[in-house]
Amino acid sequence: MSKHIPNTTMLLPSDVAFVLDPAQPVLTHSRSMVAESAIEPHTHPRGQLLWGAKGVLRVTSEKAVWVVPSTHAVWIPGGHYHQVSNETATQTRNLYVDPSFCVRQNSEKVVMLKMSSLMREVILRLTESAGSLTKERAHNLGLVALDELESLEALELYIPSGHDPRLQRLISLIVNKPEQSLLLEPLATQVGASVRTIERLFKAETGLTFRQWRSRFRLMNSLDKISQGYNTTLVAHDLGYRSVSSFISSFKKLFGCTPLEYAQR
Repeated sequence: MSKHIPNTTMLLPSDVAFVLDPAQPVLTHSRSMVAESAIEPHTHPRGQLLWGAKGVLRVTSEKAVWVVPSTHAVWIPGGHYHQVSNETATQTRNLYVDPSFCVRQNSEKVVMLKMSSLMREVILRLTESAGSLTKERAHNLGLVALDELESLEALELYIPSGHDPRLQRLISLIVNKPEQSLLLEPLATQVGASVRTIERLFKAETGLTFRQWRSRFRLMNSLDKISQGYNTTLVAHDLGYRSVSSFISSFKKLFGCTPLEYAQR
């Protein structure tokens, strides 16, 4: 995973992620991230439920990239190397689970989860009312969060990344500047590789062509706008689609429903 994120404010991970204490099954941390900032690549012993109450988060591991709107969260098991970044101002609300508690045993990898109303309210209560909660109340709410975490729907919505440093740097450029529509040639030049080399690396290490990879990334970035009720035609235009029908078809192929159906859900 590349640390190469140009013009980005780098932040340190939360200290509570490293606290080992079975008596505190769930610890919390809130953070307001300014636009174009990122948490330094890291790993920690506690499992992490990462949720952005506002804004869109981008989570990069050594194997994949997730684009996470506020309607979703990401479960990161303890010990998984990862980085969190954002393009616009974002408010993160994190739950850190002590490794003595077995959580989502059938999912030992980073996974994107669909947030429930209950989980959203429990996280907000734990993070935004922490000062007014008794230790017992916080402990009990933490256990409720763990129980709800088990039932959240997992979604296979990610984009594979690669191991080659040049490919990782190029993917970082795309992930942290999602609104830009640079062609492959100038992107390849920035990472010191030929277009032919990058095309080969994309296919060999992600299983997708460059165009397929970027198309999937753009579609995942559309989730936040669609959930906020943005006009489908406007979203399609912003993503560079030549027609609305083409955007709807691609969206349905990836997510299993049309943009309108996704918004209604």
